[in-house]
Amino acid sequence: MTTREIVLASTSPYRRALLARLGLRFQTVAPDTDEARLPGETPDALVRRLAEAKARSVASESPRALVIGSDQVAVLDGEVLGKPGSHERAVEQLTRASGRRVEFVTGLCLLDAGTGEASVEVVPYAVVFRRLDPRQIDHYLVRERPYNAAGSFKSEGLGIALFDRMEGEDPTALVGLPLMRLTALLAAAGVDVLTDG
Repeated sequence: MTTREIVLASTSPYRRALLARLGLRFQTVAPDTDEARLPGETPDALVRRLAEAKARSVASESPRALVIGSDQVAVLDGEVLGKPGSHERAVEQLTRASGRRVEFVTGLCLLDAGTGEASVEVVPYAVVFRRLDPRQIDHYLVRERPYNAAGSFKSEGLGIALFDRMEGEDPTALVGLPLMRLTALLAAAGVDVLTDG
């Protein structure tokens, strides 16, 4: 059993559910982070910065913990698609994405709160959307209400029906916490999820 405390710097129920799949004991703490994009900041730089900022914002509360921070954006034609927040914006996003490839870029940070040392990586994943008609988009949004999800869908639910294909190494990256990469970062920090759970 690991003696290291593990903290997930997130209020996302999706990230919490993903981390629980590794069988480790952990707690969640809400990060206090301004998520505004800086002028000229690339999507990779944005998610890298925010993942680390989220982890650092909660590290002082658990000074001996390994703190996990993560942030994700969707990118279409070089433009960052945020969380839609409303039905109308979600319709716009899915209409634009119809028949197209959308890249999801996830920043992942594992911070040793005791030493201040952070390992930060960016994990890409992409989806190619089916051609969707307005009726399909509206019905999907009414059923799943993915208004707080980057790209206006939840792939872990009915959103999977929106895609022709998925492209990438780690499908959990699409949900917002790349577990395969996290497992490697935890191993480097001395936590083996296969034996410490």
